[in-house]
Amino acid sequence: MLLRLFSVFFLTLVCSISKAADCPDWLPDRALDEITTLQKQIDTWDDSYHRHGRSLVADELYDQALARLTEWRSCFDLGLTPEPLRTAGGKIAHPIVHTGLEKMRDGRAAETWMRDRKDLWVQPKVDGVAVTLIYRKGVLHQAISRGDGINGQDWTASARLIPAIPRQLSRPLDLLVQGELYWRLVDHVQVKAGSLNARATVAGLMARKELSPEQATGIGLFIWDWPQGPAGLPARIAALDELGLPSIAPYSQPVQTFADAEHWRNYWYCSPLPFASDGVVLRQSQRPSAERWQAKTPYWAVAWKYPFAQALAEVRKVDFKVGRTGRITPVLDLKPVTLDDRQIKRVSVSSLRRWEELDIRPGDQVSISLAGLTIPRLDGVVLRAAERPALNAPLAADFHHLSCWQPTPGCESQFLARLTWLSGKQGLAMPHVGPGTWEKLFETGHLNGLLDWLTLDAQELANINGFGERSSTRLLNSFNSARQRPFARWLKALGLPPTGQANLADSWQELAQRNTEQWQAEAGIGPGRAAQLSAFFRDPQVLALSDTLRAAGIDGF
Repeated sequence: MLLRLFSVFFLTLVCSISKAADCPDWLPDRALDEITTLQKQIDTWDDSYHRHGRSLVADELYDQALARLTEWRSCFDLGLTPEPLRTAGGKIAHPIVHTGLEKMRDGRAAETWMRDRKDLWVQPKVDGVAVTLIYRKGVLHQAISRGDGINGQDWTASARLIPAIPRQLSRPLDLLVQGELYWRLVDHVQVKAGSLNARATVAGLMARKELSPEQATGIGLFIWDWPQGPAGLPARIAALDELGLPSIAPYSQPVQTFADAEHWRNYWYCSPLPFASDGVVLRQSQRPSAERWQAKTPYWAVAWKYPFAQALAEVRKVDFKVGRTGRITPVLDLKPVTLDDRQIKRVSVSSLRRWEELDIRPGDQVSISLAGLTIPRLDGVVLRAAERPALNAPLAADFHHLSCWQPTPGCESQFLARLTWLSGKQGLAMPHVGPGTWEKLFETGHLNGLLDWLTLDAQELANINGFGERSSTRLLNSFNSARQRPFARWLKALGLPPTGQANLADSWQELAQRNTEQWQAEAGIGPGRAAQLSAFFRDPQVLALSDTLRAAGIDGF
């Protein structure tokens, strides 16, 4: 069962613990604007999902947005978050209310919950839509959507078309069960495939007036409670099996220790299942009589969800990194979030064009996932901040493969990228020299040109904070070793455009005399690359570098 209802107690507790550290430093007017914007977005999501059966946002992003809203309201003393299901009610009253589930924030919370309880069981938390099924004398009488837990919509007509819901039980009993309608999947492994929007698929189908036979067959049923059934869970499962309802026995396991619960959570997370799931449910075998149930989170069952596949992250700053060839890559500086036990602080937007299309500003809330389980990836903008600060973004036309040979204002990023390439394995392969080395030399005013490091000596390095005698000696040895690199390596280090199978002379002067037509006559060189090569050898800045290398006695220059 997946319910868009967070425990007010749990969220209030989380917010009170982290309030001092996590509260935004907004003035009251700004706080009210941002909270109102987020509230309106959540209201739109709620209305679309509960009234129209359309999910506009991934469930886990919704949950995180709701938690953030609760946190912000607590920070600025604006009271409790409005009930998420207030627009979800229908005209049909549930004879027995739906209770919802409190979400454990982590394994430690789950372990604490289990500590003083006995006769516990664990089940997958099936990712679908909740339903009440009512039988009269063994015949399906009514199906009611969860709604707000107290009242729901009449789903009876559609339910009678779904083969997974028995039209008639094996015995003529009056019966009420609560369960989950889910979208059937084949050998679905949650950790690899995620939820595949399965819940929204079922919600959308149940919101329709008619179901096709194919659509109805695609819907499964998972019974998670029989409120008026036998006292113990094993007895309830056995009796429901005898009545002909879909068995949940394979997905109901007894647990005595936290390690047992952790085992089954990991097992179902990584094993093929016929449905999507977003965690596990820990429940006591016995619970109060149905007459005592209320439409709020109970004490006898909780949800322990799987790690987020997508995290909602707040953008703190947008940096624009210019690479060696002039390509501009916006990078988002994020309020740290955790994905798969990794803390994510930064994510690339890939290109300037994509940033312009998304128009991401500080304060926006974005969705982050992991590509290949390791690399942070920006999926999109979930919520735009009410306040939209202006950003001084660089112009793409100002940067190219022949720009920024010196660190003039605006050129620092590309200049440092050129140095990193020059010292890297694709360039001069200078040991113990990396981006941090160049940044330190630049910050201390020792790099005003690409080749200024050639003239540094031990005394200058000794005066730089952070360079001791040992590190200075090692750095000078690296610089000196670069002088011995062959001419071809120096060409690549300077940023010579790729030459394919072209025949390269051993002399700068000879290469510099080639015109565009001569370059194009070389094997593997097309018109565009020939023009780039010709421009490289004629660029005044590059010619100045060649003069510096000639004066330094570098072979080939």
